[in-house]
Amino acid sequence: MKLAGTTVVIIGGSSGMGLATARAAVAEGAAVLIASRSEEKLGRAADEIDGEVTTRVVDVTREEQLKNFFAEVGDFDHLAVTAATGATGPFFDLDTATVQGVFASKFWGQYFAVKYGAPWVREGGSITLFSGVAAARPVAGMSTYAAINGAVEALCRALAVELAPLRINTVSPGLIDTPAYEGMTPHDRKALFEMVAERVPARRVGRAEDAAQAVMSLMKNGYVTGTVMTVDGGYRIA
Repeated sequence: MKLAGTTVVIIGGSSGMGLATARAAVAEGAAVLIASRSEEKLGRAADEIDGEVTTRVVDVTREEQLKNFFAEVGDFDHLAVTAATGATGPFFDLDTATVQGVFASKFWGQYFAVKYGAPWVREGGSITLFSGVAAARPVAGMSTYAAINGAVEALCRALAVELAPLRINTVSPGLIDTPAYEGMTPHDRKALFEMVAERVPARRVGRAEDAAQAVMSLMKNGYVTGTVMTVDGGYRIA
């Protein structure tokens, strides 16, 4: 299956793995729409992509916004949802409202995207969600991510059965070098990346393009559904 001539919608496409996915889809000849909460980031992302893309502002935590968004977009072929916020720290130290906010973004945002996006996906199309390595191998301070990622993967499997023949898959990345880590000091970020690179069999941290290629594969392979594709450099087995 080729992406040339198809329409690909990427929510969270203004940075990181979403932006890399948009670049890859454009390079394969797809018409690409990227959406996120920040109009400024969308503008920068469009300038960085070598090709034409459409941009749209949408907040995944707002159910009505997502409903209206897909109604305005109309029919399309493939959807990828990478939008998320984050919160890490000791379980008892995390503010409940903060944790609920992360669920609102990463879990409920993806839930609503499928609920309102799936009816518009053309025959033969697909939806790709994002979880993360914490679902399978959590570490201290990652309880929120572990819970959300596990829920996303369970939702993916259930919906692949219920919404068949629409294909629904999930990409589960390990440590990927994206702007999500820009809040760390350069020293701490370097130390973290080096520690993970020494541990995993791939001997490096991931790049946004690694995750993007996984999404491309899931979009194009018409015989894959209900699958969690790991892109973690072997972190789960290290």
